[in-house]
Amino acid sequence: MTDNATLKQLNQQRYAATAEKYVASAVHASGMGLPRLLELADMQPDWHVLDVATGGGHTALHFAPHVGQVIATDFTEKMAQAAQAFIQQQGIENILFCGADAEILPFAPAQFDLITCRVAAHHFPDVFAFVREAQRVLKPDGLLLVHDHVAPANKKVADYVNAYEKLRDPAHARALSQYEWEGVFLDGGLTIEHAEQFTIEHEIQSWAKRQNCDEETIERLNIMLLRAPPKVLAWMQPQYAGTDYARYTDHHIILKGRKT
Repeated sequence: MTDNATLKQLNQQRYAATAEKYVASAVHASGMGLPRLLELADMQPDWHVLDVATGGGHTALHFAPHVGQVIATDFTEKMAQAAQAFIQQQGIENILFCGADAEILPFAPAQFDLITCRVAAHHFPDVFAFVREAQRVLKPDGLLLVHDHVAPANKKVADYVNAYEKLRDPAHARALSQYEWEGVFLDGGLTIEHAEQFTIEHEIQSWAKRQNCDEETIERLNIMLLRAPPKVLAWMQPQYAGTDYARYTDHHIILKGRKT
């Protein structure tokens, strides 16, 4: 099994190599739950916001016009640099960038009104450590908004789905189920105010090439869909598997937790 330090190093290597693709990704820029996060945030113009694992910077960019300041962090320096260059081109001046490990946030307690983390937590070796750190640096009554991949409650199906994700992206740690996420929030000292799931369809070719997958890996991804057990097929709902038009359904979750 990959240990935590090795997995973090792998994340840095892979996302340094693909940083520009994530900055340019249309689905990351405006889709994948971003409008819903904005709806759920109940933002105020004087808020201080922390965007953890900002990636291409799109979440920070969309939240910035509604609040006083956003600090955008990422564990991969090259990714943060690419995001910063992209945001500077937009003329946004209230976003600061900071390198940070999501599990060891370099901030004093009670600093932020809102923390966001979008489509990144499945890379964290220790999700509970992240939630615990988020709770620590949130102000009393502050909010944590997380959007991530979600796994099915059935462990065998979840293991297959996570293996599929890890084939495409070896830096993938694990997507949690909804009941695991809710447990992590509660154990981390947050009251859950909202949880919802939704689905997104991925075209395997573009989805895999964003991670620089070679043709052999793409073929293996198709084979995993073609040979998937019935319960996995019911969850992933593949279409046109084995062709250049192959696609599948990806499940996501949004959670809103409050520090009390």
